[in-house]
Amino acid sequence: MNNRLLLKEKLQARLEQIQTRNDGSPVTDLKLDKTLAAEIEQLTTELESANPNLYPLLYATSLLEGAWQLQYSTAKEIRSLASLPLGLKVGKVYQVIDVVDKLFFNLAQVKHSLGLLSGYVKVTASFEPAKESFEPLPNKRLNVYFDKRYLSIQKIASINTPQLNPFKVSNANNPTGRIATLDITYLDETLRIGRGGDGSLFILSKSDDLPDLTFSI
Repeated sequence: MNNRLLLKEKLQARLEQIQTRNDGSPVTDLKLDKTLAAEIEQLTTELESANPNLYPLLYATSLLEGAWQLQYSTAKEIRSLASLPLGLKVGKVYQVIDVVDKLFFNLAQVKHSLGLLSGYVKVTASFEPAKESFEPLPNKRLNVYFDKRYLSIQKIASINTPQLNPFKVSNANNPTGRIATLDITYLDETLRIGRGGDGSLFILSKSDDLPDLTFSI
């Protein structure tokens, strides 16, 4: 086994071990002691340096297609999911990408700690390869434009509530004064690592258990 695969195996084993204790919801650095967070960052950095697809937007766009489950992040919007009000807890978080139409959506499952209700938050967006003056061809950076935010309650006390799916639709927030960006720093068939414009880290694994939705991207 080469060094890249060893690094990947070690990183995924650590993340899966932590996620198992977290019921599959994404882990953030806020929930980890500093030593473990530093170990994950080090493993991630080493794996990024062994990226098998250095120009993912030129030669590996097909690998982006489909559903990805978020395993770990240092982004503030993911950190905030750990402290939802009214006894709500975040479950699994997904990102689903449509490469042909340059669209994606983020989906966070939400449920009450006592099982009183369940639903999700969904944010739709579009993307395009960033045009950098020093990099005339697409490299690894995407410009991201958030569109709509959907709040949905799917069940109340185990009773389906289609009239509340969704119950609120609003414009999603984009950064003020700048375009949101994401650098794809590692990509293969089953693992993706990205860095946001603010330096935030996202680690996702390819998924085939995306829940059914009543509306599409």
